[in-house]
Amino acid sequence: MSSPLTSADRRFARETGTERTIADLAEPVLEELGFRLVRVKVSGRDGGTVQIMAERPSGDMSVEDCAIISRNLSPVLDAYDPMPGHYNLEISSPGIDRPLVRPSDFALWTGHEAKVELKEPVDGRKRFRGVIEGIEDDEARLRIELEGKAEPVVIGLPFSLIGEAKLVADIDRFKADLAGKKH
Repeated sequence: MSSPLTSADRRFARETGTERTIADLAEPVLEELGFRLVRVKVSGRDGGTVQIMAERPSGDMSVEDCAIISRNLSPVLDAYDPMPGHYNLEISSPGIDRPLVRPSDFALWTGHEAKVELKEPVDGRKRFRGVIEGIEDDEARLRIELEGKAEPVVIGLPFSLIGEAKLVADIDRFKADLAGKKH
């Protein structure tokens, strides 16, 4: 049984429609198994695909973990049938350009570059790219280049306004992290 989620561990990213229905079915199953839901995507690929992206709270995910999730989640999805007809269930880990869906993701990946798209413009802008500086209050802190400024500035983006956020893949940085230089 998993422990209660802190506010930093709650997803601010929320699916809609069929993806939301599937997320609502998948999340308790994943939590019971010791995993966290990252994202649900439904596509028409290969006659219909439901992709469940998950990870352990530590960020780890193995092929065996994917198999365990699939074996436990398939019967639930079959019973509730949120997507009529045939579809392929795909369980995956977030990968190196991972979505950032929780405040704790921004804390964990401090120092890495991210792209953030807001649900509505702030100062006439919806898209931001910069280095994650962590979290403060209910905001993701991002160091960005602003036109007309000689030095980068740190801005706060409220989690409630973030529509989508993901890491920018930096292979060398991730290799260094995996080698134990960060964690």
